[in-house]
Amino acid sequence: MAELDRLIHEPARLRILTILAGVEAADFNFLLNTLGLTKGNLSSHIDRLEKAGYVKVEKSFNGRVPHTEFQITPEGREALEEYWRQLDSIRNLGSKAEEKE
Repeated sequence: MAELDRLIHEPARLRILTILAGVEAADFNFLLNTLGLTKGNLSSHIDRLEKAGYVKVEKSFNGRVPHTEFQITPEGREALEEYWRQLDSIRNLGSKAEEKE
């Protein structure tokens, strides 16, 4: 059995990817408020996900106000789906072990 993707397995990053998988895009404040993370913590997790190619970051301005938007990439979506498949596989192993008892 393949090992779980440690980058995704971290709870905050798993939550970020799960949210982004359900929306077209999310801005920084939405994620900040939804996840209850600090700005620095959210930025750090997003940076790791962006470097892995799992999240696309787009920075722009609304007038003079900075606006940052995030999207899950196709690679990020596939990695998240693989993560869930692996978790299901682990759960199924547990179920089979219980059946044998």
